Amino acid sequence: MSQSMHRRKFSKQFKIDAVELTLKEEKTVKEIADDLGIRVALLYRWRQNHLTARENAFPGTGHAKDAESERIRQLERQLRLVTEEREILKNSGKLWIRSIPCQCS
Repeated sequence: MSQSMHRRKFSKQFKIDAVELTLKEEKTVKEIADDLGIRVALLYRWRQNHLTARENAFPGTGHAKDAESERIRQLERQLRLVTEEREILKNSGKLWIRSIPCQCS
């Protein structure tokens, strides 16, 4: 248990080959996942991604290939930061209001 867990990276071709095995083989997805040494849920996610996105599935290291995808990535990051800031401000406002002593008569 003291071993550090590290995230494995799989090439686009490996993912495509694994998905194609699930579509062509006589084996179950679980058997294929076990043979490849990956989790069943991961293989199902790759399969869904491949079936819906085809050529655009598995884009790579997370760097967008075109300007529109890059813009979407930037906007999503900005939205995430603004949402976090809003939550922090909302929570700090609650704390500030609680810290004010009551001036009740």
